[in-house]
Amino acid sequence: QVQLVESGGGLVQAGGSLRLSCAASTRTFSLYAMGWFRQAPGKEREFVAAISRSGGSTVYADSVKGRFTISRDNAKNTVYLQMNSLKPEDTAVYYCAAAFTTKLSVTYGSGRDYAYWGQGLQVTVSS
Repeated sequence: QVQLVESGGGLVQAGGSLRLSCAASTRTFSLYAMGWFRQAPGKEREFVAAISRSGGSTVYADSVKGRFTISRDNAKNTVYLQMNSLKPEDTAVYYCAAAFTTKLSVTYGSGRDYAYWGQGLQVTVSS
């Protein structure tokens, strides 16, 4: 069982930045591909970004490409989401997720691929 705890959310003005962190309670963090998802009020959960076990492969939703950066520190069992140039439409609850995989370079863009989820973190961008 892997527990994921997100931190770093909050309220920010449009154009500002936030960095989300997600700490995993496992000694085998490097065996998990990681992802970030979000869910805005009244909308379905959507994919934001994903990173491979090694960190060498990343993928982003078109809506955040060029503004958000996903990264990981396997020594700290933590994945990050740096969010720059935030827009009001980025307002949502953000979730990190973990997927066990034997493949070093794979990334997963579907929530169905992830077995473990954090509790969610509110990010609010004011206009």
